[in-house]
Amino acid sequence: MNSIETEVKFHVPDPAAMRARLLSLGARSLGRSHERNIRFENEAKGLLRAKNLLRLRRDRKCTLTFKCAPAQADPEFKQFTELEVEVSDFDTMRLILASLGFHPEQVYEKWRETLVLDHTAFCLDGLPFGNFLEIEGPKEQIRGFAGRLDLEWSRRILLNYLEIFEIIRADQGLSFSDVTFANFTGLALDITSFLPRMEAGQPACQPSI
Repeated sequence: MNSIETEVKFHVPDPAAMRARLLSLGARSLGRSHERNIRFENEAKGLLRAKNLLRLRRDRKCTLTFKCAPAQADPEFKQFTELEVEVSDFDTMRLILASLGFHPEQVYEKWRETLVLDHTAFCLDGLPFGNFLEIEGPKEQIRGFAGRLDLEWSRRILLNYLEIFEIIRADQGLSFSDVTFANFTGLALDITSFLPRMEAGQPACQPSI
């Protein structure tokens, strides 16, 4: 089983129009759901320093995920090693992680609709701070579909959503660390002003998990 995931993101100002484009290409929707994620850390906060991610997610199912940087990565894409398993009980898994010395460090949530075409997944993600399209699959298909969707390759994003949030938090002086819709209620935010700091441009920047 190949556990190396390859993807890129693009900011999408009009998710409905992008969804229509994907459907016109023949993509099939797997449905839309709300995700609540908990990022766990150890006492020394060593996971983040090592660029590792330990995450418990609840949407239509519950999954435990570990991500880390691969031994070699193509800087044109965001690549990481991902190990994931479905768990039957969200709260019991939290207790297991706590017993092993991990604590909840950060909560983040989003709405996601996944569409698939060929061997490629297209995730339309609604975050508290903006809307994005994540394209995951073989490298050549990612670049090919980006072109067919009229997405400029130099404007791809190789950061994860928590890294994007950290850019926003530092700029806005936000006092909270949880990326929830409730925390962003009433916050006037223009995500387009942050795009130059998020987009890969040319040459591509080094991806992270």
